[in-house]
Amino acid sequence: MPTFEQLRGYLDRVNIAHHIRGRIRLRLQAYPKELPLPDPDDTGQFQALIEQTPGVRSVRINPLARSCLIEYDPQVIPDQAWKDFIAGDSSAAALILEHILRDTYQEIIHAQL
Repeated sequence: MPTFEQLRGYLDRVNIAHHIRGRIRLRLQAYPKELPLPDPDDTGQFQALIEQTPGVRSVRINPLARSCLIEYDPQVIPDQAWKDFIAGDSSAAALILEHILRDTYQEIIHAQL
């Protein structure tokens, strides 16, 4: 499984396509032809991480559209957290989301050992 930092490295290629309270669609930017698409295993592990994240209600990944629809509980994950986390900002909201994601990642890693 890639490290949390490796998964986080994809964020520079992620845009918010649409966001309303409790629902966000993320889109992976088109890759130049000389760069490979993310490994399918990374995609599956990303989905597993998000699906097991407290506050996330559902995840749908569409590999052909390079998009991911996440329905979440805004009482657990603040709306602003997504924008700030993806942008690399260290706002209080982004830190909440990062903490939740890191904890979930660690739980997945320990379960695999």
